[in-house]
Amino acid sequence: MAEHSKFPGWHGTTIIAVKKDGKVAVVGDGQVSLGQTVIKGSARKVRRISPGGFEVVCGFAGSTADAFTLLERLEAKLEAAPGQLARASVELAKDWRMDKYLRNLEAMLIVTDGADLFVITGAGDVLEPEYNIAAIGSGGNFALAAARAMTDSKKSAEDVAKAALTIAAEICVYTNGNMTVEVIEKND
Repeated sequence: MAEHSKFPGWHGTTIIAVKKDGKVAVVGDGQVSLGQTVIKGSARKVRRISPGGFEVVCGFAGSTADAFTLLERLEAKLEAAPGQLARASVELAKDWRMDKYLRNLEAMLIVTDGADLFVITGAGDVLEPEYNIAAIGSGGNFALAAARAMTDSKKSAEDVAKAALTIAAEICVYTNGNMTVEVIEKND
């Protein structure tokens, strides 16, 4: 058995993005766990980046260092293709899939510019979610189900995403209710 497989690993997080009424809300919890221990309860896993003045909101699940590496690469891709989130996302996914170093990164990203919403994975996927809701992390499926149940309500994108994360935090032991919230409208 490899030595690293004995390590309990960093687990959990929940990131949910809801696109509704011309806005996208990305909400993430703050819990970082190592095995069965909560290491930190106030991590910030949702961030706003502005390469070349083009605003993008990103949420990440997985290893923090790996996620920051991917965020830096995404910023570079956006600087090379200003205002083209889809193109930058596909280029990042291609690099992630093909590069020997990047291939070992363990993270997932949700990215949005207020118009487009994507999930980017290390398998080379750039997924545009159905129903305008994306969710990743250990509590992602709980948050996704909760958000889908609320999308027809009169709640805003932010209110749906926050309520969905609250529900996920009540179910998933690797998710807490300490939220980071970013709302973005389509870039002009």
